Amino acid sequence: MVIDDATVKAEVEAAFRAYEAALVDNDVPTLEALFRDDPRTIRYGIGENLYGMDAIRAFRRARSAQGLARTLSETVITTYGRDCATAMTLFHRPGAPGRIGRQSQTWVRFADGWRVVAAHVSVIEG
Repeated sequence: MVIDDATVKAEVEAAFRAYEAALVDNDVPTLEALFRDDPRTIRYGIGENLYGMDAIRAFRRARSAQGLARTLSETVITTYGRDCATAMTLFHRPGAPGRIGRQSQTWVRFADGWRVVAAHVSVIEG
């Protein structure tokens, strides 16, 4: 298995950037499109445990568009073969000084492109 094939890594990095742009802009259709539309897709959030795309979709559509700006640091994207990757990053929000957000995503390549199949978001004191 090839780890961090340059071409595959560039594809996942582009998908990750698209996700981040959609997140801070509250572009819900793009956020929904980047998650696998499947009942097995999971997103653990800061205050919610979402099982299946229906739950993720409902959360995204109800979420406030306020306070989404953030900066990323320590982002590590690793690809495993041609069809699987992880993306880990820290984030910092202007409205939450002294707190560090952590985000992890598992990305899988499907016929329709790279999709998140599992995600976890948490915040710690920093």
